[in-house]
Amino acid sequence: MSTGALVRRAARGSTALRGARARRLTPYQLSGLLFWLVMTLAYWRVPPCCEAGQHAAAVERLLRAGLTDAAASPYVLAQDTLARLTGLSGWQLLRVCGPLNLLVLLTGLGRLVRVLSPRPWAPVLALAFMSVLWGTRPGWGGGSLALLPLTGSLGYPSAFALGLTLWAWSLTGARARDLRRVRYVGPSGLRSLSGYAALGVLYGVVALVDPVLGVAAAAGAVAFAAGWQRGWRGAVWGRWGLTGAAAAAAIAFGTHARVLPQAYGAYEAVGGFGGFGGFGGFGEVAGQCWLALLGVPALWVRARCTAGQAPRRAAGRANRQADRQTDRQGCLVAGGTAGRAPGQVAGRTAAWRDPLVLLFVLEALLAGYGVRHGFGELLGPALLAPQCALAVELAAERRWPGRRRTLGWAAAGGACLGFLTAQAGAVVPRSLDPVGFVQPPRWPSYDWAARHIGAGEPVVTDAYYAVRLLPGYGIELADAHDHRPRVRWLLLTRRERLPGDAVVVDWSRRTGEVLARLTRTRDVPVAARPTARPTTRR
Repeated sequence: MSTGALVRRAARGSTALRGARARRLTPYQLSGLLFWLVMTLAYWRVPPCCEAGQHAAAVERLLRAGLTDAAASPYVLAQDTLARLTGLSGWQLLRVCGPLNLLVLLTGLGRLVRVLSPRPWAPVLALAFMSVLWGTRPGWGGGSLALLPLTGSLGYPSAFALGLTLWAWSLTGARARDLRRVRYVGPSGLRSLSGYAALGVLYGVVALVDPVLGVAAAAGAVAFAAGWQRGWRGAVWGRWGLTGAAAAAAIAFGTHARVLPQAYGAYEAVGGFGGFGGFGGFGEVAGQCWLALLGVPALWVRARCTAGQAPRRAAGRANRQADRQTDRQGCLVAGGTAGRAPGQVAGRTAAWRDPLVLLFVLEALLAGYGVRHGFGELLGPALLAPQCALAVELAAERRWPGRRRTLGWAAAGGACLGFLTAQAGAVVPRSLDPVGFVQPPRWPSYDWAARHIGAGEPVVTDAYYAVRLLPGYGIELADAHDHRPRVRWLLLTRRERLPGDAVVVDWSRRTGEVLARLTRTRDVPVAARPTARPTTRR
């Protein structure tokens, strides 16, 4: 045999049909894996703060009282089951659920962007823009993929609900477009009813886990169904009506069975909680999200493409032909004119048939109401549409026309500005910080006090951090209306005087707080709570 001859190695097993080629990871799978590793480590290095005590307390209360306790959401019930199987505490479950919630978020985002466009780099750009393209002022609200808030809210139910929302939107968009070459054969040629019913149950679960995001998920369902569904007739109306009925039935069943987010009495007793999720006025919110509006021009391009309008800007013949082919592909992929000629859906009203345009309008209306009434979670879904539209627009193949190059440079500059001014502290530790990035809040731990106070025992305190973190250890808080005679624990700040019938048990070197035990149990009045409730303390 000649030495220059090439001999193909025999392929055996499952690789024989593919010629022994190993399956390569997609760009989004590689970037998503890296993002998952970095954000998991960033989440684990930040101590629990803000609303973490609230969610850990829900698990501890359910572990003590069982299903006879107050209502609990499906997310908390799943955490309770996991805690009983593994023996983990409420705080430990928050650490475990963070990476799991992030996995749901990343897979849901990838699925949604693939429904919007088959371009392989579109999910990568969407992940990058949703992580850093926010504003120049750091925000602490949940319900988004921004880097800095994720370091504290990754284990919250809102993160899981947002991931389920992305999955629900992707399934809704896929059913509304229905671009499969082989369609389902049946009386109407449509998909089976069971899939629509299951989709409605998924929306119901989102509403039971987080009612605020449930409203945003419903608005997104309307946007994708109204934007992409064609050929409305009785069978189509019936299937989408079944989805809504299944969602309503799931919510009604959850409400009747008390499978819904509960009111945390301990936090209501001490005046609520502050920190993560607190938003100020519209001026403060604008500083936290104005960079995301760089995606609005991409939404405008999608609206023009959906309406079938020709580009106004003239160019050379070769460039014009390439741009027309790219724009036409964008219409077919993301504009909702699949199966039709590019000019068949025309007119100004057709511009609103793009699902991302509809999503932005509906979610912006909800976000305006939410910011005004303290529902900051609605801000994330509202900005998802321009961020995804920008990612799909910039993932197009070269050559780029002038408007796309300008938009690309603006997006790159905005991403760098947003990362350096508001998000870099999430992944750059304080010890390695060369310029002083905004860091996540680092609240003190109360392990030193929980070692002495038994689960379920009441404690009297008005310390800002203590009233928000101690319930996460299963410790109850006594308020001014508590007349139980067996209150025997006091947690005093450094400015409070120790009563004469109390003995110091332990103290914190960081905060100077003192844990004292009363020598005789009695009814203890609670000191007046501080009137100032800052949104974030470090």
